[in-house]
Amino acid sequence: MNRTREPTRRRTLTAVAALLAAACAAPPPKPAAAPPAPPALDSSYDWHVLLIAPFGSALKDIPLALHEVLLFRDEAPGATAPGAAPSSEPECYALEGEVPRFMARTPSEYLVCFTHDRLSRVEATVHLPRTESAQAFGDACGLWTKNAAAGAASCEGTDGNVAFAAHLESDPEAVDAQLIIQLESVETPADR
Repeated sequence: MNRTREPTRRRTLTAVAALLAAACAAPPPKPAAAPPAPPALDSSYDWHVLLIAPFGSALKDIPLALHEVLLFRDEAPGATAPGAAPSSEPECYALEGEVPRFMARTPSEYLVCFTHDRLSRVEATVHLPRTESAQAFGDACGLWTKNAAAGAASCEGTDGNVAFAAHLESDPEAVDAQLIIQLESVETPADR
């Protein structure tokens, strides 16, 4: 009876030895996966999406319906002498209908401004969750300035004949922060 168990025992020992050898030869376990990368900034983070027409375009050539917006600016007393010509403050308009998405959101304010009936400035305001606003603004500023280390409370630069200036406004009691960006036409030496 011992002889009938002997071949079974050998086969079992051989199988166990083979399994142990395979376990030793198996690759080491993979380390824990790294946390997922933050989502890439989509094209709406690029301020160029706010330009509905090139700067210098005539008001009558803008292919969208606009309505004039009255802007009130505080001026220092005596800033304009009696009888003097009014300053060349731009006339600003809001779009009727959809406005371009910016920072993955629809701006709460979007104005296109014209000086002497030529597009000279674009202004937009978007609301960002206050808890994420500094990070989103820093990431966007890095994209705009091509400087990954950007992350200040304001962001300025130029690209060709466009100057941009943006900043965050945050009320500690508000849920959202406002990102306000202004794009202006910059005179280049060829324009003079």
